[in-house]
Amino acid sequence: MKIQEKIRLMREAHQWSQEEMAMKLNMSTNGYAKIERGETKAYIPKLEQIAETLGMDFMELMSFGEKQVLCLIGENNSNNGCNIIGSSQELAAEIQNLKAAVSHKDEIIEHQKREIAYLQELLAVLKTAQQG
Repeated sequence: MKIQEKIRLMREAHQWSQEEMAMKLNMSTNGYAKIERGETKAYIPKLEQIAETLGMDFMELMSFGEKQVLCLIGENNSNNGCNIIGSSQELAAEIQNLKAAVSHKDEIIEHQKREIAYLQELLAVLKTAQQG
């Protein structure tokens, strides 16, 4: 796996867009996208900054071991795939992070459902007041 592929996979594991990642790195989105596509070589200082932003050690970003697996699940469970990116300890931590992200997403959805119901009630009251 090439370094730019690993960077992209780690960014996706954090559920960050290229725009978000570029902002975290104080780069243009186009400049960051070129790194992910392998069109621009990232030098050590930039790779160190990328590793830090992704919450990993520089050597961890640069290394690649056969026993290191993380499964990334796409939106709506439609893009399942396994990519090798971390140790078993990191895998356990990443699984916890993913579970927390899913739980948070569910909480947001429930909150939005309650807000929609409230707004529908408010709309009905306003329509009634307007008619009468």
